[in-house]
Amino acid sequence: MLPFTQAVDIDTVDTAPTPLESAGTDALTLAKEQEAQMEATTFLELARCTEATGIPVDLRHRTERELNALRRAADSMDAAQKKTAQLADELQARMNDVDKAVNRKWYKANPPANGSIDLHEKEKDFFARGMNGYKIALVLFIGSFVGVVIELIWCLIRNGYLESRSGLVWGPFNALYGIGAAALSLLLYRFRNRGKWLSFLGGMAIGSVVEYLCSWGQEMVFGSRSWDYSDMPFNVNGRICLLYSVFWGFLGVLWIKDLYPRMVKWLLKLPNRSGKILTWVLMIFLGLNCIVSTAAVYRWSERVNGQMAEHAIEAFLDERFPNERMEAVYANMTFGEPVTAEGE
Repeated sequence: MLPFTQAVDIDTVDTAPTPLESAGTDALTLAKEQEAQMEATTFLELARCTEATGIPVDLRHRTERELNALRRAADSMDAAQKKTAQLADELQARMNDVDKAVNRKWYKANPPANGSIDLHEKEKDFFARGMNGYKIALVLFIGSFVGVVIELIWCLIRNGYLESRSGLVWGPFNALYGIGAAALSLLLYRFRNRGKWLSFLGGMAIGSVVEYLCSWGQEMVFGSRSWDYSDMPFNVNGRICLLYSVFWGFLGVLWIKDLYPRMVKWLLKLPNRSGKILTWVLMIFLGLNCIVSTAAVYRWSERVNGQMAEHAIEAFLDERFPNERMEAVYANMTFGEPVTAEGE
């Protein structure tokens, strides 16, 4: 038995139909009655029409009115069916999330349910409530850091050594992971209390688009690539492939159902005033880091092509971010001929 819950005998629960259930049954009964009525009238009259007589004008008009009414009814019931299925999916997901959250073991620190997180944010009037600008900024920063840590661990497990996976020159941060986390949060937030299949499909689509655009943008601006899936099956221009798209799908589920509520649980400990100040400080640092990193990589690409420093800023970048340092930070970055269009 789960803690804080009481065992319920399903057989003793009132099984009286709900109003929504009764409405569905009544709609089916009305549809059958309509069918019987039409078989005795409209269907029969249409069957008696001959090539010589055709369909009389009054019968045609009456048939068209009935047809339009049936189509409107079908549209309404289709919308009701979709909404009912959505509610059933959400109710099942919310119950599963709560079961998982309360079924804690000493070796199994489960995440809080997203529904509980929503309630606590509302009760506290949390400064980063929902998916506002503060929440997105915090997700961007945390995702930029956590993504690098996870990939470092994966590199150690897979290759037996540690190698930089940073995307910025100051600290273990990679804006790609932050952008990915922010995109996943923005677009999957509406599905946080729904079934995992929606988060999987959404994560698969969002991650693939973000990964493709980042690869394309890097090559267009710097003439370089940090990854290439050309040798992988079902790849698109070497920028994305089916395997990693599936990984993005699983990451979408892991993020919105596990990592996101864990993160917000700790963020809720921040006081509103100091939390806002901290968010601004982190964003200023991350923004400056992105600007300096972009300039350093661009200057690195110029040095690779033999271009000498032409002014003080380029000389400063050459001094502070020489090739050796850049190669240590961007261990997998390779430079090629700049491209002007996809596939050229």
